[in-house]
Amino acid sequence: MLKFIKYHLTSIGHIEIYPLISFVIFFLFFLAVLAMVFKSDKKFISKMQNLPLEDSTNRFE
Repeated sequence: MLKFIKYHLTSIGHIEIYPLISFVIFFLFFLAVLAMVFKSDKKFISKMQNLPLEDSTNRFE
């Protein structure tokens, strides 16, 4: 089975660029999320952190 896959992958031209492109996309996404976390408002994070612990009686009404 592996020989079958290897044969078809080698027959595709310029396939070696796809892992590089996927790594670059992942790395840029990771940097964007990291920048968003560091730039976010600390009060908003604190509010969202404590939200599950708040007692709300009209939640299911």
